[in-house]
Amino acid sequence: MKLTSDDIKYLELLSKQYKTIEKASSELINLMSIQNLPKGTEYFVSDIHGECESFFHILKNASGEIKIKINELFGDTLSNKERKTLATLIYYPEEKLKIIKEQENDMDEFYKLTLNRLITLLRRVTLKYTREYVRRQMSASDYSYIIEELIYGVRGEKEREVYMQSLIEGIIEAKEADNFIISLSELISNISVYHLHIIGDVFDRGVGGDVVLETLMKKRSVDIQWGNHDILWMGGAAGNTACIANIVRICTRYDNLNTLELGYGISIRQLVTFALSVYKDDPCSNFKPKIIEKDALYPTDIKALAKINKAITIIQFKLEGKLIEKHKHYEMDSLRLLHKIDYDKGTVVIDGKEYKLNDSYFPTIDPNDPYALTEEEKVVVDKLKKAFLGSEKLQNHVQFLFSNGGIYKRYNNNLLFHGCVPMEANGEFTLVKTSTGQARGKEWFDYAEKIARQGYFGKDGSKEKARGIDFYWYLWCGYNSPLFGKKKITTFERCFINDEETWKEEKNPYYTLIDDENMVNKVLEEFGLESDSAKIINGHVPVKKGHNPVRGNGKVFVIDGGFAKPYQKTTGIAGYTLIYNSYGFILVAHEPFESTEIAVKEEKDIHSTMVVKEDITTRILNRDTDLGKKLSKKIEDLKKLLYAYRNGIVNEIR
Repeated sequence: MKLTSDDIKYLELLSKQYKTIEKASSELINLMSIQNLPKGTEYFVSDIHGECESFFHILKNASGEIKIKINELFGDTLSNKERKTLATLIYYPEEKLKIIKEQENDMDEFYKLTLNRLITLLRRVTLKYTREYVRRQMSASDYSYIIEELIYGVRGEKEREVYMQSLIEGIIEAKEADNFIISLSELISNISVYHLHIIGDVFDRGVGGDVVLETLMKKRSVDIQWGNHDILWMGGAAGNTACIANIVRICTRYDNLNTLELGYGISIRQLVTFALSVYKDDPCSNFKPKIIEKDALYPTDIKALAKINKAITIIQFKLEGKLIEKHKHYEMDSLRLLHKIDYDKGTVVIDGKEYKLNDSYFPTIDPNDPYALTEEEKVVVDKLKKAFLGSEKLQNHVQFLFSNGGIYKRYNNNLLFHGCVPMEANGEFTLVKTSTGQARGKEWFDYAEKIARQGYFGKDGSKEKARGIDFYWYLWCGYNSPLFGKKKITTFERCFINDEETWKEEKNPYYTLIDDENMVNKVLEEFGLESDSAKIINGHVPVKKGHNPVRGNGKVFVIDGGFAKPYQKTTGIAGYTLIYNSYGFILVAHEPFESTEIAVKEEKDIHSTMVVKEDITTRILNRDTDLGKKLSKKIEDLKKLLYAYRNGIVNEIR
C-alpha cells in the first residue's frame, strides 16, 4: 500500500480519534458489520397541510408497518381484539393506559403480559440495527440500561427467560410498569422508521403546522423538501409582504387564525379593526371561510372572517401587482388584474375576454392607481410584517426548514421534490428567465434554492437579500416555479368570477410527460442519478380515488398525503404514504382519520390499503445505500491507518 504525504497528514489527524491498533480495528470491524445489515426503513410523507392529528397517527403507526409486525408475531396466539389493543397501546401509551386501568381487574397480570409482548416486538424491529443505534434512539432515561437488557438479555434460552422474567417482575413490583410501557412503545415507533422524508407542504389549511414542525425538530433523522406552502411561510418570515398577505388570507379562508395568533404569537388586530370598519356594510359573501361541517362557528364569526378575508385579499392583489411590475422577468403580468377592471360596469378583462364581477365593492381601490395601498392599508401591512419578523418561534421553524431542507434531494439513488421539473410539451426542460440570465432543469433548481437562501441569510440592505425576499413569492406561485407547477394561480377568479372555467389551474406538462418512462429517465439523468434503478418521489397534486399514483412504468410515485380535509371530498381518500425498506417500496393508501380520541377509545386505526409492493429477491443492505458509500470511505481510511500503525509510518498514541 502506497501512502502519499497528504495521506499521512490525514492519518495523523485520524490517529487522534483512533489512538491504537485495537481501537482502529474495533471500529473497522464494527463498520464492516454495519455494511452487511439490511438498510433502514425510509418513510415518505407529503402535503400534511397542518393536519397534525392525522399526521401524528400516521407517524405512530408507520403506515401500518407496526400492525403488520404485530400480526406476523402474534397472529396465531392473540385474538384480533388483543392485537388491536396492543397496537393502540403502542401508538398512544399514556392515553390507552388510563382507559385500561378503568377496565382491567388484574393490572399485574396485564403488565406482565404486555411487557413480554412489547419486548418480543421490540426485538423484531431492532434486528437490523446495531446496539449502538438502538441505544441512541432511547429517550434520556434512568432505565435505558434495563431496557437494553430486556431487548438483548443474556445468552442461553433458559437462563435468558429466567433473567427476563425477574426483570419484569422487578419493574412491576417497583410500580414502574407504566413508565416502561411508555418507553418501550416510543422506542418501537422510533425504531420502525430509520429516516423520515417530508416531501413538502407542512403548512396551511389545518390548524397545526407549527405543531408538526415542533415534532419534526425532535426527530433524529429527517429531511424536508420545501413545498409552495412552506416557501410562503419562509417568505413571510423573511419579510415578504405579498407572502404575508397570502398567509393571512389562507388562514382566514380556512378558519385557521389559531396558527398565527396562538401558534406564532402574530396579532392581526390592526387588520381586524380595519376590515370591520371599511367593510362594515359589505356582506363579503364570496369570502366566507371554508369550514368542516363538524366545526362550529357563530354567524357573527363567519361574517367577521369574511370581511377580514376580503380586506387582506385586496391588499394581497395590490402587493402582488407591485412585485410583478418590479420584476419583469417573472413574466406574470396576467395576474395583474386590478387595472383591467371597469369599476363603473363591474367587469374585468382576462385574456382578452370580459367577465362580469360578482362583487364590485372596492372602497380602498383608486381606479387611477389601483395598486396603491391606502394609508390605513400601509399601517396594516407594516404591523403584520413587524409581527412576522418578530415571531421567535416562526423564525426558529424557518431556520429548521433551511438547515434540514431544500428544493430537492438525492437520497439512496432516488430524486425527491415537491412540485415538478418545469418542462415544455415537447419534453424539453423549460428555459426560465432569471434576474441574471436563464436556467433550466437542475441548474434552475440550484439557482432557485440559492436565491431563496440569500433572501433569508443575505446581508441586510444588500441587493442579493432584497432580490431573494421578493423571489419567495415567485416560488409560491410563479409559472415556472419548481414548487408550484401550474400555469397560473387563479385566486382573483375564484373570488370575483362565477364562471368556474376561469378557476382552472393548468398543470405543467411535466405531470403528463412522467407517464413516459423515457421522460422520467431524462429527468433522473439531469439530476445525476442512475436511471435504471432510480425513482422520482413527489407530492403536491392530490390523487383522486381510482387514479394511479404510480407513473412512468413504476418509476414515479406521486404521494400527496391528502391530509387536508377540504380535499378529501374531491379525492375520496386521505392520500398516500410510501415506505422504502430492505425489501423495496411499499405504497399505501389511507382512509380519512377521524380523531385521536376515537383512535384510543374505539381502537380505530386509519384503514390503509397496500397499493404497490415490490418483490425483490436480494435484500437491500446498508452497503448499497448512501450510508454505505460513506462507511466504505471510512473503512478504507481505517485500513490505511492500521497499515500505517503496523509499518511504523504513524505512531500509536498510548
